[in-house]
Amino acid sequence: MKTLTLALIAILTASTLASAIPISHAQNQPLRFVAVLSGANEVPARDTLARGLAVIQVSPDGTQLTFRLIAANINNVIMAHIHIAPEGTNGPVVVFFYGPVPPGGGRFDGVLSVGTRTASYLVGPLQGHPFSDLVTAISSGNAYVNVHTDDGVPPANTGAGDFPGGEIRGQLMPAN
Repeated sequence: MKTLTLALIAILTASTLASAIPISHAQNQPLRFVAVLSGANEVPARDTLARGLAVIQVSPDGTQLTFRLIAANINNVIMAHIHIAPEGTNGPVVVFFYGPVPPGGGRFDGVLSVGTRTASYLVGPLQGHPFSDLVTAISSGNAYVNVHTDDGVPPANTGAGDFPGGEIRGQLMPAN
């Protein structure tokens, strides 16, 4: 039932944002992006029932993005962010959406994080770069969102709720 609820929330959120966000005609680029997160998209794939959805909109002037990150059926979330890399490849973190927080937080279902990010939030290889570098990576399909988990009990990677390298992942794609 919770998975169905998440799916409905995700569809409504994406539909609402899609209808409310204009397309930049001057650049002919979409300003809306979504990522459907699952364990199968992680590298390596993760055996988990957790799912998620990230909905991102880039401002018309390209200087900021707003986001909503929804997750369901997931345990012990410690952080979530955007990475730069093509599908099937792991890459560095460039923008934090959530955390880091201490491990062992228990089950989570719902909106994990909502916010706005600008160039001042860029980290890793994009730190100090113009925000347009992130927008270019997202627009070209070279960015993904993932959610990391940790139960706080060694060793790591023992199963759902304990994948510090990432439990669910989704490539950012144009939403239109």
